[in-house]
Formats: sequence, structure tokens, C-alpha cells
Amino acid sequence: MKEYDFVVIGSGIAGLSFALKAARHGSVALITKRKGADTNTAWAQGGIACVTSDEDSFELHVRDTLEAGAGLCDEAVVRTIVTEGPERIRELAELGLHFDEREVEGHREFDLGKEGGHSKRRVLHVRDATGKEIEQTLLREFSRQSSAELFENHVAVDLITAAKLGFATADRCLGVYVLDERTDEVESIRSDRIVLATGGCGKVYLYTTNPDIATGDGVAMAWRAGVEIANMEFIQFHPTCLFHAEAKSFLISEAVRGEGGILRNHRGEDFMKRYDPRGSLAPRDIVARAIDAEIKRSGAKCVFLDITHKSPEFIRERFPHIYETCLRFGVDMSKQAIPVVPAAHYQCGGIKTDVNGATSLSGLYAVGEVACTGMHGANRLASNSLLEGLVVAHRAAVAAVHKRPLGKQNVALPEWRSGNVQDVDELVVIYHNWDEIRRLMWDYVGILRTDKRLQRASARLRNLQREIREFYWNFKVSVDLLELRNLAAVAALIVDSGLCRKESRGLHYTLDYPDRDDRQFKRNTVLSRG
Repeated sequence: MKEYDFVVIGSGIAGLSFALKAARHGSVALITKRKGADTNTAWAQGGIACVTSDEDSFELHVRDTLEAGAGLCDEAVVRTIVTEGPERIRELAELGLHFDEREVEGHREFDLGKEGGHSKRRVLHVRDATGKEIEQTLLREFSRQSSAELFENHVAVDLITAAKLGFATADRCLGVYVLDERTDEVESIRSDRIVLATGGCGKVYLYTTNPDIATGDGVAMAWRAGVEIANMEFIQFHPTCLFHAEAKSFLISEAVRGEGGILRNHRGEDFMKRYDPRGSLAPRDIVARAIDAEIKRSGAKCVFLDITHKSPEFIRERFPHIYETCLRFGVDMSKQAIPVVPAAHYQCGGIKTDVNGATSLSGLYAVGEVACTGMHGANRLASNSLLEGLVVAHRAAVAAVHKRPLGKQNVALPEWRSGNVQDVDELVVIYHNWDEIRRLMWDYVGILRTDKRLQRASARLRNLQREIREFYWNFKVSVDLLELRNLAAVAALIVDSGLCRKESRGLHYTLDYPDRDDRQFKRNTVLSRG
């Protein structure tokens, strides 16, 4: 049995930020199921929303966030994260991260971007690869920590709790079972402070901007441990994913629209003006629904994002990664509009936490996209996610360090027992179930929903979960099987949460209840196995 003062599962901005600060106070194990840099953070193009200019204010940032969140944001949480943001940005700069700047009247200042729903320019960025630069900066700093270890190609299986071990005392988190992919052995790792920073669940949908790792692992593990899960019906669909047969999940950043990009239909019309006075810079839920409506009305396969009115030099300098990627697929965005469609992008719900990342299970914290702090409400304001990850990870580290004295707690964990199981004989069954989940979620639980579609999805998921449970208990665990098990659990949580909300709000839009109902549903959807 390995033992650490802190165990962090996930190596994105939130997990790494927590790990770096915790490493000053004790031993840290950072567990990630691929390489350290294989995270949602590394894919983030736009940047970090933060008040840094004299033209902006905390009040404006709070107001924009609350408006985007459609009445479900926790205003106190929003204010905390917005006002503490600049200090966390300063810490990133001290680690060597250089955000893009420009020269104004003889002095240097941040070159701030603007995205949908923001009333001011406030998005700090490093060209169009902000997340990649942040990831590399934090990983470089983590590698210098003598008290921290990185476990790559390790997949968390399940949380170990006092209740699962049969203790009579109040339930708390005691450790985690982890599969070492290289040895196919499951290890017990002991800690009184477990941090879930596993990111989102985009792969539960057929089309997503997320990398393959985004299978909802943290939410599923917390659910199985009896932890409260909130607002999983609010899945954000990014309006602009590159539409190309060979382009897998490539996001066209909202910053392109922030710099003047216009959404046009197949006739070349600026259609967004019909849906919202803010046009192409309306919040993401509005833009995604508008694109979906345009595609269905016309029978076209996509819409187009047009920034050809900007100079080729500006486009290549501001969006080098997007420009080169589009060019590789035969689209010169300086001369032609980019074909785009919506795709699943961000989970606004997740493990219910406070602003310090604490969950309903003592000793368990959740930070980043896996958590539901109350920051995003029913719809995330663009580029608020990296900000939330930084601030909440810092607060969680402070809270975890001061929770109890560090040191061994004299609790021995049982070894993992596989029992009389065999190797999976037909991987095709796993792949078929994976594909079925993603297709039914796209068809029945997408941008537009109905009770009938949700009920159909629920019935199919119940059958799939029975099959998956049988597989799980009769065969040796593998990465594919664990991810399938987690996808099924998260899909069911999204469907059940959607069935609970009999109104349309933010990202949850149902044709059966098209209006917002503040009298009955201005509240979080909270589920737990208990």
C-alpha cells in the first residue's frame, strides 16, 4: 500500500495548481491516465477571463457571469472567483507564463481578447494556444518538486471510503484504487485528502471538442461513493467545431468571433442577428441553438464562420494554430469561411462543492471542470473555466492543508481482489456499447430535448448498464472497460437530471417546456445515490 499526504487525480490546470501548492506541505501523488500533458487544459485555445484593465471592473465581470448563468450562479462564489483571479494570474506570471501583450502609447499592456457574453475585453491569451502554454508551465514547475510524484498511465478505478470498509464512524474518503496500465495491476493508494481534477465528460457524446480522455471518470467515481452531483443537465455545446470528415474534434475558438468573425448560413447571410441583438457574440447556448435551427431549417450540413474581412497577416499572427490546422484540411481562413457545427464541449454541472472544492464526503475535494461550485450556473461564460480552476485549486489547497494535521493515520486499506475473473474475450462488445451510448446521447440528449427523447435514452441506458455491470464483475478491469463504465454512469446522470427539470434554462432546452420557470426551478438539480 502506497501512502501520501495528498493524492490528486488529473493533471490539468486545476490538478497541477493544487499539487504545486500542496507539495510545499507534504507528499503528493499526481495520477493521470495518459501522459501528464494529455488534458482538457492543453486543448484550451481562448484564454483566461480576468479583470486586468482600467476599462473593466469586477462588477462588470460578475454581471456578465450571472447573466450567462441564467439565474443559477451562486453570486457569492462568482464574486470570490472573479476578485481573487488577478492574484492567481500574477502567480502564473511568476512561474514564467507570458500572456500576449501590445504596445499602447509607449508602454506594454495585456492584449486582451473578447468572447461571447463579455461586455469588455478581458480574456488573457497566449496567441490561440493558451491552455497548452499553461499546461507546459505548470508541468515544468511540478517536475522540480522533490515531494511530488507523477504517475502517468494510471487510471483511477474507485474511491475507498470508510462506509465501503464497514467502519461505524462517519463516512470519509480514505484512498483510491488505481490501475497501472503497464502492469495491469490495481494498487491501493492511501490518503486522507483525495482531489478529483479529472475534467469533463465530452466523450459521452458522438461529436465533441474534447480529447479522448474526457470520459467523466471523476463524476462517476464520486457518484458511486455516494457523493452529491449537481446540474448535470447543463452540458455546453460549443457552437463552432470544424466541420470536416478528417478533422477530429477540432475547436474553432470563440476568440475568432471576438475578433470580428461572423457566422453565416449556406446563403451567406449573417443569420445570428435574427436570434439575438448581440449577433455572433451572443452567449454559447443561444448561438448553438441558432446554428442547430439554421441547419435543420435549410437541410445544410453546417454553417460558416467568416473572418475574411481581416487581413491575412492579422489572422496568421493572432490565430496561428487555428490557421495552420484549417489549412491542413484545405481551408484557408484568410480567404474562405470556415465550415463549422456545434459539438459537446463543457459540463457546467458536476460534483457538488463549495468554493473551497470540498464535497459532501469528508476528505474528498473536486476542482476544475469535474466540480460544480456554482460559478457557471446553467451556462458557462466563455473563458471562465480556467479562472475557476486556478482560484478553486488554490482555495482547496489552503483548506486541505489546514483540515487536519498531516501524517500517517494508521488505516490499512485492503488489497484489490479480482476474484475468479478472466480477460475480456470480445472487445467488440465494449466498443459497441461505447458507440451506442455516444449515439443515443447525441440523438436524444443533445442541444434540443423532449421528455420522450430523454425517456428513450433512459430505457436504453438501463439495459446498457446491466450489460456493463456484468462485464465489470466477470472480467479483468482494463482502461476501456473502466471508461465505458464511467461513461454509462455519467450519461445516466445527464438524462436523469434533464428529466427532473421541467423548464428551459440556459443549456437545457426542452421543446415540452420552452419557457423558464423561476417559481419552481430556480434551483440546482442535486442527485446522490443515497
